[in-house]
Amino acid sequence: MKPQIGAALLIAVSACSTGGVTPPPNTRSQEAAVRQDGTLAPPESATNAFSYSPAAPVGAELTAEILVTGDATNVQLTATGLLPNREYAVRAHTKPCGKSADDAGPRFQNRVDPRQPSVDPAYANPDNEIWLDLRTDHDGAAKPRTSVPFTLSERAPASFVVSESDTRLACFTLRAR
Repeated sequence: MKPQIGAALLIAVSACSTGGVTPPPNTRSQEAAVRQDGTLAPPESATNAFSYSPAAPVGAELTAEILVTGDATNVQLTATGLLPNREYAVRAHTKPCGKSADDAGPRFQNRVDPRQPSVDPAYANPDNEIWLDLRTDHDGAAKPRTSVPFTLSERAPASFVVSESDTRLACFTLRAR
């Protein structure tokens, strides 16, 4: 059985992360885990976590944990310091974050829609993309998680984009391209 997350993803996340990479816990089961931390900063000084709006406050902290096991990918995002009692949509994207909110490119899809931007529900859905619906508590903290019925190998998302009403508020780079 081959590893479910490519070595390039594990090395890249380790190189750009303030967190670390957790090696596969059991080589027999071929599980692979990735963990990365970031603190939102203004685009001109950000390294891997960018705030484009006061609705995603500078200083908010994000931690992404991705565990690929069997035929599924499990994702959890821990957020602190966001605005309290607020709903955000978090989606995986194909490119790393940059100074512009659009730098993250289109949403990451397991089966890529030949027409971009993708609006076809056969491709743009929570079983083919990684969607996290984040609802903060009274302290601005949240811990959404999701599981998708596909695994990551050579292709993997490069970032998570935090949005509200289709406006990109923040971006968190998962790995360098």
